[in-house]
Amino acid sequence: MEGQDVTVGAWSPTAPIENVLEDVLIWLHETGGLTWAWSIVAVTVIVRMLLVPVAIRQIHSMQSLQIHAPEMKAIQQRYKGDRQKQSEELMKFYKENKINPYASCLPIVFQIPIFIALFFVLRDFEDEVFPRFEQSTLEWLNLIDITEPTKDGFGPVLLVIYVLSQLTSTWLMSTSMQSAAQRWMIMVLPIVFIPFILGFPSGLMIYWLTTNLWTTGQGLITRRQMPRPVAPPKRSSRTPPKEAASVEPEAAVDGAPAASAVHTGPPRRVKKKKGGGRKR
Repeated sequence: MEGQDVTVGAWSPTAPIENVLEDVLIWLHETGGLTWAWSIVAVTVIVRMLLVPVAIRQIHSMQSLQIHAPEMKAIQQRYKGDRQKQSEELMKFYKENKINPYASCLPIVFQIPIFIALFFVLRDFEDEVFPRFEQSTLEWLNLIDITEPTKDGFGPVLLVIYVLSQLTSTWLMSTSMQSAAQRWMIMVLPIVFIPFILGFPSGLMIYWLTTNLWTTGQGLITRRQMPRPVAPPKRSSRTPPKEAASVEPEAAVDGAPAASAVHTGPPRRVKKKKGGGRKR
């Protein structure tokens, strides 16, 4: 629609992001020929592509946390009576093993201002007149009014799909470090938030849904293609010392055979048979 001017409202901390999102959405709609719903999908894909390096760090961090989970739980158990000492030992353990426990939060932190900015942009779009059934090659998504509340029109269908996608992505990205209570709480949160997001524009549901689908697919693909960090070998009472295990037979010197290695351990005990000594 040529000559269409959508002006974002009063200034806010996310105003620069709002202006960028507004310009990109209008360009995708007018120049790219996409519907408003598909424009939001395209914006979401662009944002997630920019966050791929951060997401890879997140997955690396989650894999490291899973591998070192037993050692970390042992530290927590050892210092369960001293919270300060427990935190110090855990931070020391993170540093020694090059683990960033906060890396898993980075994609969410980066997306919060984008989500807020998109909310304000769609709220301002509501005051403008946009055709709901504009002809294009993607007609089925014209059934979605991106400014309409989620509780109306096609919104409830989007809401159900969003909740299912959120549950799926949360389940796939969960780690062994999370307790059963933590996993249950994370799974229930999308359902608890339903009453609060019913008044959100449907465009936000499209953004959320696309983000969840991207997160799920990216996590599955990255986990398959990226090698998992190697877990440290577990020591047991039967495991020989590192120095003794690494001793190799030396080459023959002055014609002596090299088959006999130096035995550094204690002499072996020979079990005697019950009922007497050796038979002559």
